[in-house]
Amino acid sequence: MGFRCGIVGLPNAGKSTIFNSLTVAGAEVASYRFCTIQPNLGIVPVPDRRLEELAGRIHPKKVTPTTLEFFDIAGLVKGASKGEGLGNQFLDHIRNVDAIAHTVRCFENRNVAHDFGSLDPVRDIEVVNMELILADLQTLEKRMAKVEKLHRVGAKESALELEVYHEVQAVLNRGQIAGTLPFTGEKKAIFSDLHLLTSKPVFYVANVDQGELRGEGTCLKEMLNRAQQEGWGVVVICGDLEAEISELKEEEREEFRMELGLEGSSLERLIRVGYEVLDLVTFYTTVSSELRAWTVPRGTPAPRAAGKIHSDMERGFIRAEAVSFNDFIACGSEHVAKEKGLLRSEGKDYLIRDGDIIHFRFHV
Repeated sequence: MGFRCGIVGLPNAGKSTIFNSLTVAGAEVASYRFCTIQPNLGIVPVPDRRLEELAGRIHPKKVTPTTLEFFDIAGLVKGASKGEGLGNQFLDHIRNVDAIAHTVRCFENRNVAHDFGSLDPVRDIEVVNMELILADLQTLEKRMAKVEKLHRVGAKESALELEVYHEVQAVLNRGQIAGTLPFTGEKKAIFSDLHLLTSKPVFYVANVDQGELRGEGTCLKEMLNRAQQEGWGVVVICGDLEAEISELKEEEREEFRMELGLEGSSLERLIRVGYEVLDLVTFYTTVSSELRAWTVPRGTPAPRAAGKIHSDMERGFIRAEAVSFNDFIACGSEHVAKEKGLLRSEGKDYLIRDGDIIHFRFHV
């Protein structure tokens, strides 16, 4: 799996339209609040030109790309944490995602109502962020109540947990996201176990109209300025246009994008930003005539990467035989790469590099 991504935003920001264009999953799309009551889930293969090139060289019987999961939930409204709209009940569906794609409306459409009656991307971002912060405070308060009971009866580990919880609570009460806290060691483990929404990496999806794409509006510029201040990435997507493109035949899509001056598909652009935000790398394996792509965080030790394939491989790890993608392509085969000394034998301390083609040796 590449990564799991939760899509949030105000009602009618175009989340489900974008979800459909990215996944071609047929989620319901409507211009009224809360049309997405149950979360839409879409699983899509990650486009990978290196995987395609490798498949063209070694001709495996099976090619398996890494995947990306999208969770599209109902639009958040101001006051959701106090029960407005559907409340924040649906936020539980995205507590275990790796990143949040915050969809912001940057398009005019008289037929699609805006909750506040006007376009203002900065205001909309702040409304959604505040609801996520308030939802995290509720999660934290429930956890604190349980741990305080344990602390009163002398549970040793509860003291450190409460210390972490109070630090998080102070930050959230200031209207700041939990992800700004620089925890390490045991404190980091306690913090991670909370699965707070505002602890997750975020990138913005600016849902624009064709006028904004041509630079004729100010909404996108405001949105980009805000994202730059926060240090988050932005994917610019024209939801309606992408929905039209998704209806075309595969061979017609790229031609249409080129005519519009769009670089790559919206899915490719989103994946690129998501991988940057999460600092992910992709490696490849060839086992039993299957060529497969795997995604792990940068800096993952070889045994842990092997464990993504099977727990026995991590437990009985001996070594990793690795060759870089570029070296493999230049040599034409693993055999030639080995003859030239480009096939490396790496131990337990080896950190997986992007583009590695690896054979894990293990014994259980």
